[in-house]
Amino acid sequence: MNTWTTHQISNQFDEKIDYNLFDSDQVLQQILQQYGSAAQPQLRALGQAAGSANYYQYADLANRHPPELHSFDARGRRIDQLEFHPAWHQWMALNRAYAVHAHPFLTTTTEHGWLDWAARFFLSGQVECGNLCPNAMTLGSIPLIQREPALWAKLGEKLLSTEYDERDLPIAEKTSIWIGMGMTEKQGGSDVRANQTLARPVAASGRGQAYLLTGHKWFFSAPMSDAHLVVAQTEQDGLACFYVPRWLDDGSKNAVHIQRLKEKVGNRSNSSSEVEFKDAWGIMMGEAGRGIPTIIEMANYTRLTCSIGSSAMLRQTLVQCIAYTRQRQAFAKTLAEQPLMQAVLVDLALETEAAMQLSFHLAHCYDADDALSLAWRRVMTPAAKFWICKRAVELSGEAMEVFGGNGYVDNGIMARIFKEAPVNTIWEGSGNVMCLDVLRAIQREPDAIETLLIAWAEVAQHDSILLEELQDLTRLFNSLDPTQMQFMARGLVSRMVILAQAVLLTQHAPEHVARAFIQSRYSGFNGWVVGMMNSTEIDVDQILQRALAA
Repeated sequence: MNTWTTHQISNQFDEKIDYNLFDSDQVLQQILQQYGSAAQPQLRALGQAAGSANYYQYADLANRHPPELHSFDARGRRIDQLEFHPAWHQWMALNRAYAVHAHPFLTTTTEHGWLDWAARFFLSGQVECGNLCPNAMTLGSIPLIQREPALWAKLGEKLLSTEYDERDLPIAEKTSIWIGMGMTEKQGGSDVRANQTLARPVAASGRGQAYLLTGHKWFFSAPMSDAHLVVAQTEQDGLACFYVPRWLDDGSKNAVHIQRLKEKVGNRSNSSSEVEFKDAWGIMMGEAGRGIPTIIEMANYTRLTCSIGSSAMLRQTLVQCIAYTRQRQAFAKTLAEQPLMQAVLVDLALETEAAMQLSFHLAHCYDADDALSLAWRRVMTPAAKFWICKRAVELSGEAMEVFGGNGYVDNGIMARIFKEAPVNTIWEGSGNVMCLDVLRAIQREPDAIETLLIAWAEVAQHDSILLEELQDLTRLFNSLDPTQMQFMARGLVSRMVILAQAVLLTQHAPEHVARAFIQSRYSGFNGWVVGMMNSTEIDVDQILQRALAA
């Protein structure tokens, strides 16, 4: 050996890339089978593309080269144009081709439209999360726009199109479009009722009529979108929701001025902005005075996307951790053979499958209108968004630690997911807002929570641990006054989610997975740090083999 060769590389391994995200995911395949989905061929193709080395590289480039705002052209004309790295467009085109933005609303969609959509969103979100924002908002806007006949006639075909059109042009000249959202103002944040943006009628007032908007939005998602749904105050009727296009029909830019792009911790590939409306033209959607219920319907869909997106991050970190520890040597064994590392990996695997079972069950419930499905949707959508997104933040940090110092270096997917994860805890309502929404659902729709508890009891009655937990939660719901319940909301909602996950795992997962989850989640130490497990009741090899085949 050359004595001057000081940097021979050994026992170092790159992140796992260039594999089929669908074929390698036994849990996802079983979830789709249990609900009767037949979308495997399309999902396998998407999993192959999204998991390819090329698309991992596109994700890296899109996040290392974030969008740039060009406010003016060379002669001082205001243009408010955004320049994206070509890698961003590669991801946007891929998701558009697989209808990640609209699958449940396509005429060819089967009875599993939402479930099959969730699988698409989940596969894509494992590698590049930023582009999911415009996909999620466009998805959530479609049912609202469908109820406005004039708008739908103008926009419907372009919204549903699977052709990607990146051009910044009037809608009439484009083959496909994107819709964003604008609610947040600096004085209000989550308190949308404090919004001060004012909408004045051009002539007649009311639904379907034109208004001019004046005001400011502190967070304006995806400003490159072709239009946004915006909440603003009307002088006579209170808050309303408005469709505000980027371009006007006469070919001129609407008076929506981008003041700056936000310098975010993560979500770097996607643009978020601060804008000012200077008599921006818009059309009222829904009824005057019903702006919050109108836009909240869109938010209910995008909250579901947060749960699925965070589940995707959990899945990717799990895969990367298992693949890495099966190669990395320490103390004469691979890391994956070390008992303490196995405890961490098993905990990550259980949390990931529990998140997936809950997220995909919720998506399945969006395909149905029976009382139980509606109860899941109303109560558990904000609950899942609260819990799964919180867990993704914590577990992405644990996953970085598995890689040691290499995980903390800012040029790999582990660091990117670590910085990306918090956005889902905040976007579409922070944790406190989600917990309050769950309490509102329980208080306003007591039949919904009763329907859920009865359904869970059918499973819990066969397990003493789950039955005791269900009875204790029922007692708390019946005995606490509103102030006490709000003070304890985070604990109550967390317990609801864990119980729901345990029920779903008992129903659908192998027994060794369900038992390990129940034993670990209801032990006295679980939740303090990842990896506090009792090995005597856990089949480590089977759980890790199920998570990722060797």
